[in-house]
Amino acid sequence: MQGGKVVLEREALETAEVTPAIKTKKRKRAGLSKDRWLAFLFLLPSIILLAIFVYGFISWTAYVSVSRWHSLLPDFTFAGLANYQALFHNFRFQADLRNTLFFSVFFIVLVVLLGQMLAIFIDQRLKAESLFRNIFLFPMALSFVVTGVVWRWILNPETGVNLLLKDFGIHPKWYTDTSIVPSWHIGQIDFGLPVALIAVVIAAVWQMTGFSLAMYLAGLRAIPEDVREAARIDGASEFQIYRKIILPQLKPITYSVVIIMAHISLKIFDLIYAMTGPGANYVTDMPGVFMFETTFRGNDYAQGAAIAIIMLIMVAVFIIPYLISSRKGES
Repeated sequence: MQGGKVVLEREALETAEVTPAIKTKKRKRAGLSKDRWLAFLFLLPSIILLAIFVYGFISWTAYVSVSRWHSLLPDFTFAGLANYQALFHNFRFQADLRNTLFFSVFFIVLVVLLGQMLAIFIDQRLKAESLFRNIFLFPMALSFVVTGVVWRWILNPETGVNLLLKDFGIHPKWYTDTSIVPSWHIGQIDFGLPVALIAVVIAAVWQMTGFSLAMYLAGLRAIPEDVREAARIDGASEFQIYRKIILPQLKPITYSVVIIMAHISLKIFDLIYAMTGPGANYVTDMPGVFMFETTFRGNDYAQGAAIAIIMLIMVAVFIIPYLISSRKGES
């Protein structure tokens, strides 16, 4: 009897000790649940607006792109993929895809390389560092519209820099040149680099190199000086330090710059529209310009929506893998 009583007393004591702990856990869980619901309520307006004005409008655009709405009067008759098929057989759209490819490649490569070189140059602790940094970052303060207007005047075949080049017997046409080099006939177009596109690349690189510079400079300043000193003690030259130690650590920044520049290049509109327009034979045309003119000037809403969806897919091809890899890296 006494042994049973002792066991009961021990169980009662253990229960008395465990009960407060259980209550504490329940309170914490209740607190977390309350905090989550509170956070959700604060985010709910943004979620609703995002669902309507982003994903809702994307869905609406996709719906219009498979309709027969080719005039001011809405016509939502289902047309399947007819609008997309018509686009890929369209001379202008084929030229747009060619221009986008070459513009994106040259734009991204030059922005990355120039941004790296300028960041390394400024990272040498120059006396006039703030002056150089401000000079290179200044173009970022301008919009693409202003950049387009300025470079349109600078590279005008009859004015701007050409007045100086004429004295040396050089007469470049810049964005009025319609030649394609090299030229392979594919589909309805001549596949190659449109010479007129070089002027647009120069203007775009001039504006966005400052962004790349700022990203790389921040990455360089985040690398401890002890790492460089250890490499110098081991006999590494400055070139080897940057090639084998510094630049590999800047790979995440390079990925970010490439993704952001790809996003800009694939949906470029305002620079082209202000600087050159579609150009003769569509040598400087882009899908964004084609979409704008088709939708708001030609009143062909189904065709314009199809162009917009194709642009969205092109951007998604770059953005989604980057987001997935970023999530994996965080986890």
